[in-house]
Amino acid sequence: MCNRYRLSAKQAAVMRACGFEPPYPEDETYPVPREIFPTGKKTARHGLVVRRSSQGNRPLEPVAMEWGFPTQVPSKRDPAVKLDKYVTNARNLASSMWKPSLANPERRCLVPFTHFAEPHPEGGTGDDGKPRQMWFSIPEEPIAFFAGLWRPTLRGEAYAFATTSPNAIVSPWHPKAMPAILHPRDFATWLDGSHDEALALVCPYDGAMTEQVATPSDEMVD
Repeated sequence: MCNRYRLSAKQAAVMRACGFEPPYPEDETYPVPREIFPTGKKTARHGLVVRRSSQGNRPLEPVAMEWGFPTQVPSKRDPAVKLDKYVTNARNLASSMWKPSLANPERRCLVPFTHFAEPHPEGGTGDDGKPRQMWFSIPEEPIAFFAGLWRPTLRGEAYAFATTSPNAIVSPWHPKAMPAILHPRDFATWLDGSHDEALALVCPYDGAMTEQVATPSDEMVD
């Protein structure tokens, strides 16, 4: 399960990567950290997403949202007690948590990233002092995009991204799943297409990928 990813790019570069020339200064940066972790009960953590605006001809717009759909799960000690949980990865898209967002094009979004991580199967500590990871990136698309879903919540708007079976590159490191990564040619279909058209895009990524154990640098992608 991908619970850690990076976005080392300015907001203007992110918008250009999804085909929209941004109407704001080149040096404007996104209002979220470069490395994004799951949200928590007490501390909301935000990431940048790109969605259709409801205004005018519905251009693309960047929005900071909380990463993780809220839900409640039974406590292991006392099933009668419900605990708050924030779910970041959308696995079963037929479930009641994800189906309404997938069925409604207005609740689909693009989640930009430069690298995403899966826990290293050997464990240990990485070069950044955090749990060691295997990092993946898309060499042909330095700023790439997950297939995202979002919805309003009591704490504000929240997002997650769809996951699918891993491809041959990710499966040796994480055999259960990988994020659904969109090709640029499929952005419009994900944002505007029917339920079935969008669902067909939730599949293992079939393009080139780079893998590395070293923590990615903070150098910004243009």
